[in-house]
Amino acid sequence: MAEQKAKLKFEQALSKLEEITGKLEEGNLSLEDSLKLFSEGIKLSEFCSSKLDEAKKKIEVLVKSSDGIFKTKKFDTGEE
Repeated sequence: MAEQKAKLKFEQALSKLEEITGKLEEGNLSLEDSLKLFSEGIKLSEFCSSKLDEAKKKIEVLVKSSDGIFKTKKFDTGEE
């Protein structure tokens, strides 16, 4: 799975996570299969979360200062 995740894109991981969620919601799986899918879903969720965190750190906002000059600053989400 680690090698797979290195090549996996965010959109692919999210799509796979949605697929897993759908299968689990149907409730037609055995307990063993449900646990396997749940485990895979957790890993995909963590992968997506880390990709979003990376993206958030890269986002910069262009702002105009009081002297009329545009500068960049880190994007502030208001979260700590």
